[in-house]
Amino acid sequence: MGLKILFEDEHIMVVKKDAGIPVQAGKLRMMDLQGLIKNELYKRNRKGGEPYLGLIHRLDQPVEGVMVFAKTPFAAGSLSEQVTDGRMKKHYLALLCGKPETDEGTLVDYLVKDGRTNTSSVAKAGEKDAKRSELNYKVLKRNDETTLVEVELITGRHHQIRVQMSNAGWPLYGDTKYNPAFQETKEHVQTALCAYQLSFVHPKSKKVMEFSIEPDNSMLKQS
Repeated sequence: MGLKILFEDEHIMVVKKDAGIPVQAGKLRMMDLQGLIKNELYKRNRKGGEPYLGLIHRLDQPVEGVMVFAKTPFAAGSLSEQVTDGRMKKHYLALLCGKPETDEGTLVDYLVKDGRTNTSSVAKAGEKDAKRSELNYKVLKRNDETTLVEVELITGRHHQIRVQMSNAGWPLYGDTKYNPAFQETKEHVQTALCAYQLSFVHPKSKKVMEFSIEPDNSMLKQS
């Protein structure tokens, strides 16, 4: 499980996160993506000292996908602002257990995070700590029992895609938290979700940067 760099310059590093590796380790002795990147930067740093690394956004541990990290405080500020104002675009591939009635749609819910169980759930608007959550989806392929969709994430909430799809009646294939069909499984099943495309404006050059990957998860391959 090595570091997979898609792009790097003095301001940013774009990497592919593998499924199963956390962005930040919650357990001691467990390697995380931040640790892999910092180890690489340490090796190159001839001046010594801890290298700067800004975490801009997150992906759930079971999810693979493209992520961008900031290598300077200036880049971190610019990228974080783009997350807030919507200029950073995130697109996912997801395999749903179920069949959306329409080929395109928008889901809007209010989600509440439970830190004790590391889960989120749908709540009513106005409920304490409930955050508005929005995504767009587009059907790419319909199978007998599953549907492959592209998801554009408008907001970035904890477990958002997994929770909203489950609430709509189309839980993700392999999701052991929110899909009842997989909650009792004894075997490892990879959650069929991949952050396959990311775009943003480069903090310094102001050039629009776009990165795409092919999912490793065979369930997400259209062919």
